[in-house]
Amino acid sequence: MDRRDFVEGCALGAGALATTLGAASWAAQATPRRYAPALLVDELGDPVKASQLKLQTNYVFHYPFEATPVFLLDLGKAAMPLSLKTKGQQDYQWPGGVGPRRSLVAFSAICAHQLVYPTKDLSFISFRKGPVLNPKTPSHGNDLIHCCADHSQYDPARGAQVLGGPAEQPLCAVLLEHDARTDTLTATGTLGGELFDEFFRKYEMKLSLDVGPKARQPVAGRSTVRELERFCRNPIRC
Repeated sequence: MDRRDFVEGCALGAGALATTLGAASWAAQATPRRYAPALLVDELGDPVKASQLKLQTNYVFHYPFEATPVFLLDLGKAAMPLSLKTKGQQDYQWPGGVGPRRSLVAFSAICAHQLVYPTKDLSFISFRKGPVLNPKTPSHGNDLIHCCADHSQYDPARGAQVLGGPAEQPLCAVLLEHDARTDTLTATGTLGGELFDEFFRKYEMKLSLDVGPKARQPVAGRSTVRELERFCRNPIRC
């Protein structure tokens, strides 16, 4: 499948496309934004234990709104703090990973270029262990988050910094707190360039069908974590 097919397929899977977003419409907020804390739980409602997460495996939960997906990853290695910039050239300090090895990270699963995101039907964006295995797409490193719709590549070990493709800013980081006593994880806010307003405008019709009136409702209390393969029927590889 070539790039054009991927883009067209993504459009079909995500619903009617909105008009192209102008540069001025992209959020440049770079200070931490606090939302209601949400304990991460499994499909049975039990708190997720950080030590039980599979290494380099795509997990998905929703935060800070009911319809905004997030990737949760245990990178298997420390992710250290890093200075980054939004598309609006605002500086921010990503705090790095949390947990005993500082290997646990979370990022908005909404691509910073065309706002592609994982749905229950398909996902064109996900973490890829090892290099990107596509002769038409040069890999810009190993263990990256890759979007098949536009071939943007983000490094989750470096704050989801853009390494390749047309995306102009890192994925928005979701702030996590790890309780060492209980080994639980809580989402507490975001950091970097939020794109939620643009996301809701672009996919308003599809989100109303998929999620209903609660799409914009803030997540509070808890959020369910699932492996991507359990959340999505057709994770696309490219």
